Amino acid sequence: MPKIAIVVSEFNALITDKLLEGALEEAQNQAIKTPKVYKVPGAVELPYAAKQLAKTKKYDAIVLLGCVIRGQTDHYDYVCMQVSQGTQDVMMSYDLPVIFGVLTTHNKDQALARVGGEKGHKGKYALKAALDMIKLKKDINA
Repeated sequence: MPKIAIVVSEFNALITDKLLEGALEEAQNQAIKTPKVYKVPGAVELPYAAKQLAKTKKYDAIVLLGCVIRGQTDHYDYVCMQVSQGTQDVMMSYDLPVIFGVLTTHNKDQALARVGGEKGHKGKYALKAALDMIKLKKDINA
């Protein structure tokens, strides 16, 4: 049975709570053990948590969930860059699927559309992506 950790940002909790609900629902739908959930203050902290979890070698994949909504300053661009690059760095350094389930939207409505609205559910998708990548890694290494 695959072991998955989920790290969720508490910032923009209206959205991130829904991302987490979707990921946990998908885990249940796929009949896998409920993933261990860790919370961090914001999106920038997601890669750090992923690295700490990767170092334990306890998990087959790590799912990162967060939401960054564009504001009136350049802060959005820096946060998105740091989180995406940090996620990639952990994935490549630890040879471990680290799923980027971070919404990067221009407004709250766009984010809501991606947590069960007209654009699907990114939380469910992220958990499914983790399972797909675990399977891919096993298939390649078989």
